[in-house]
Amino acid sequence: MVAATASPLAVAGDDSLANYWRFHRAVATAQLAAWLPMGRQLLVDISGPQGRCAAQAARAGHSVLRVTAGDDARGGQRRWPGPGGTVVTVTGDPGSLSFLADSCADGVIADDRTLSRYIAAEYLAAEIARVLRPGGRLIATVDSLVLGMAVLAEQHHWAELTDLPCAEVLLIPWQDGTFTRCYGAQHLKDLCVEAGLKPSAIRPRTVLSPSMVTRVLSLDPKAMARLVKAELTAEADESFGIQLVVTADKPL
Repeated sequence: MVAATASPLAVAGDDSLANYWRFHRAVATAQLAAWLPMGRQLLVDISGPQGRCAAQAARAGHSVLRVTAGDDARGGQRRWPGPGGTVVTVTGDPGSLSFLADSCADGVIADDRTLSRYIAAEYLAAEIARVLRPGGRLIATVDSLVLGMAVLAEQHHWAELTDLPCAEVLLIPWQDGTFTRCYGAQHLKDLCVEAGLKPSAIRPRTVLSPSMVTRVLSLDPKAMARLVKAELTAEADESFGIQLVVTADKPL
């Protein structure tokens, strides 16, 4: 562990990156839309406080159980008009699903860096596998090894950077005293496999650089759709990006 401030790329409040974060959210929306199953299914959403996945999944017709910490919970049930589904919000620890029955969910959404927020991610991954029915699916995002390396470099922790290839777990403390757990692609694969899940894909949330996205949108504010399409069709090297997206299945 090293004392470090957040990377500028991780600070959503940076006005110079406003266009990039709009693009980042648009890509996240498109990736979730591609992952969402057909028909009406029961999904458990344990995304972080900035997650907007439950509403999107409900608008697609699914029933969503949104698990939020006490200070984030709004409570109750919301229903979307027309063919939309519902979101039921419960107060609980998104890092512990012990109140849910085995094999009760068709899918789990762990967006907004959930597996990075909970340091004991092995326990949470095992709980996700437990509540998924056979054939059930997971989509999750984590902070990447690239982000961890960037933070270490910003703080001139060169010795720690040298040790990274041997590290099994990389924890980076933020300014507020919390930690983020950063993953390489192999770390993420191992986490899923050890929990009993089969990874189907691991890719960066975004490959296109913040500087390129910011420049394109400053020249043409209507270029967002083209940028998102380019992102989704780009060859995705797992070593790029400040976040990784993993999709996995629970074997039949």
